Order: sequence, then structure tokens, then C-alpha cells
Amino acid sequence: MQRPDVLVIGGGTAALCAAISARRTGAQVLLIEQAPSGLRGGNTRHSRNLRVMHEEPTAFSSDTYPEDDFWRDLWSATGGATDPGLARLLIRRSSDVTDWLADAGVHLQPTAGGVLPASRKTAFFLGGGKTMLNALYARAGRLGVAIRYGCAARELLLQNARVEQVKIQAEGGPQTLRPLTTVACCGGAQANRQWLRTQWGEAAEGFINRGTPFATGEVLASLLQQGAVAVGDPRGAYLVAVDARSPADDGGIVTRVRCMPAGIVVDVEGRRFHDEGVDTASTRYSAWGGLLADRPRQTGYLILDARGLRAAPPSLYPPLTARTLADLAAQLEMDPDRLQASVATYNAAVRPPAEGADPADWHTIGLHPPKSRHALTLIEPPFGAYPMRPGITFTYQGIGVDAQARVRIQAGGSAENLFAAGMIMAPNIIGRGYLSGLAITIGIVFGRIAGEEAARHALG
Repeated sequence: MQRPDVLVIGGGTAALCAAISARRTGAQVLLIEQAPSGLRGGNTRHSRNLRVMHEEPTAFSSDTYPEDDFWRDLWSATGGATDPGLARLLIRRSSDVTDWLADAGVHLQPTAGGVLPASRKTAFFLGGGKTMLNALYARAGRLGVAIRYGCAARELLLQNARVEQVKIQAEGGPQTLRPLTTVACCGGAQANRQWLRTQWGEAAEGFINRGTPFATGEVLASLLQQGAVAVGDPRGAYLVAVDARSPADDGGIVTRVRCMPAGIVVDVEGRRFHDEGVDTASTRYSAWGGLLADRPRQTGYLILDARGLRAAPPSLYPPLTARTLADLAAQLEMDPDRLQASVATYNAAVRPPAEGADPADWHTIGLHPPKSRHALTLIEPPFGAYPMRPGITFTYQGIGVDAQARVRIQAGGSAENLFAAGMIMAPNIIGRGYLSGLAITIGIVFGRIAGEEAARHALG
């Protein structure tokens, strides 16, 4: 299919929703996925939930989550770095997402099952992101969407704000496609080490890519070079604390380190550098990703005693343990005197909460940086450590789109036959920060919009 009505570039949530929507509108659709079939799906493979607005309790989300609550959460998380019009569109169009997924064969986890904690803001996939992907791929196949794996888009050639050709690399060698319309759903550049080095310098060498190794940003770069509007921060990236023993790519959600309030965090020199108790929200691991990026060798160690080890959630990698801090420091190739001094100084500064105060308000006095809450002494052997590095999830630079998901052009207006959905355009809505489940919602909402609009354009 060298000249499809709609060419969809990518293989994750946004691409599948675009392809299904375009096919349902009547277009002939070709979806090209750079990954082989066994690794298809981008970062969706590691996802587990999506964020949806709902005015009434549902089978999948407790209580209510009205539009204004969603908007306030988004505004707060991004610090205002969001396009209000597109953000409101996302929120409102999220209200029927669960029904659309159900119609496509995707199953969600009922709150009555008691398997996961109740959430009024998000709904969880039954079986996780891979199960959702399998359902969407099956639906796309039944509808007649043509799917080619191991097929990478290298360059989109624009002329007069119109895509004339798409250069691809497939198993048989380089090829040229001439689609009537194109939908770019191929993510950011978080797997492109050269790109990251350009923005972060040597610090990028310490990053671990949590997701797909196929998000290399070639389509994004091609479009930006040809006049697509750039949005977001070229140096921005969503970084979280992950175990330093994680694979270079594709470790996913299970590599996160989350129990910082239970101990102290030191750098490779054995020195504390941030308040471990200031953020106890479920997303605290995300703050530590950026902090680690600025430390020597982009490495830190969460130090726990036996009490903290008992409180730590199950982890993919076991903690390094030793009966003494000196022996633990030897495992970490750290100066034992420095680590012991940091722990001793911290222990000496710990104070109990005021009478009648929250029991979690154990804190430090005269310590820099302080530990504002959960400051329990580290005295019970054995002692343990989790080595940590920044794990990159996605980058914060993308291309601008309008309300029809058309790619905006620097010269003015929007491209005639080029649309975008998913993480390649997500910085329009999340210019910084993040909300749990938001990436999947962006992919579904704008994938559906882009697919429908692209099909309508192609069919005239």
C-alpha cells in the first residue's frame, strides 16, 4: 500500500486509536510500527491506567472527577505550562474514553474487585498496558487496518505545508510512501542518546531509558527542521528515580525506587543533598529523578536500616545489605567514614513531633538539608541501600497542533494533510510535570481526533 488514504506512524496507544478511528470513518489505513511485533506498542506496554473526567461514579473510578477538578490538577502539575484550549478539549473528550475502549475490546479493572486501591481520577487496565494493546491491535486487524512491523519512518517531506512523501526504512530497504494524509504518533526522543547529549551534556550518559528503545525522535526532528511549530522545552524530560541496576532500555514501571521517606539519600560521596521527607505523595520518585541528574555520576543511594527495609515496598532488585554501615559503604565503593558521618549527623539531629502532633512529624533540627518529616533514626542493623539513577520516561519537546490535531506551521496556519497525536504533541498539554495516567488519555483522545480528521480530509 504505497499510497494509503491515511498513513499512521507509530504503534502505541495514539497510533492504534488513530488507525481504528480513521478506518471506521471509511479510509484505507496503513500503520507502520518501527518495533518488531514482539516489542510493539511503545511506552504503552509499561502503562497501567488512564485519567478520565466523570461527573458520576463509574464501575472503574470511585466518586466523581469533574472537569474543573481535572483542570486544577493539570494546571498545578504543569505550573501553567499547558495550552488552555487543548487542555479543556482533552478533559472533555476524556469523558467517553472508557466506553470507547470497551467497544474496542479493552477491559478495565472494576473497583469492586478490590485488587487495586480505589481512585476517583484514574481507571486501571485489566491485565495492564500490554493487554490493552493486544485488544486494540486485534480490533484494528479485524477492521482491515494494514500493519507493517519493523518499518521506521525516517523523514517526512513537506512542500507548501503538505506532506508529499514519507521516507521509510523497511526490511526490504528504503522505500517511499505517498499517503493522502499522515498521522504522526511516534513519540519523543527519549531513546536517542545523541539528542539527550545535545541537551544535557555529559549528564545524559547517566540516564536510563525506562521505555521503548524505538523512541528516537527522527520524525519529530524532520518536522521541526521543515517549519513545524515547536512546543515545550528542548532540554526538558520527565525523570524519575529508578534502580541503577535497571536495563538501559525498557525496564518500565517496576524499576522505580519509592521509599525515600523511610531513610536518607546520599550521593556517591556519601553526602545528603535533599529533604527526604518533604514529599510523601505517590509521585515522590519523580522529584528525585531531576535531583539525581545533577549529582556526580547521576547516582545516589537510598540508605535504610532494618526498620526502613521492612517498610520498603517489594522491588524488582533486592537492596544491597550489610551488618554495618562501613561494610555497606564498601559494597557501594564509598568512603566508609563519610557515610558513617552522614548517618551519625542525621541521627543526632532527629527530634520527635510535638505532643499531640502527627506521629509522622519526626523531624531534624540544625541539619542541612533538613528532613522535615518521617525523620526516624537509622540505628537498627542490617543496613541496606538501593542504588539510583535518573530514569527518563519522555521528553518535553514536541510539535504544535490545533484543535483538529493538525500540525501547526511556523509560517502560519496548519498543515493541510498532516496530523499528530500522542507524545509527539503532548507538550502542548504537559509542558512540564505530569499526572498519573495522562499520557494514555492524551494518546486516546487526540488519536481519535487525528484519525477521524485525517480520514475526512483524505476522503474529501
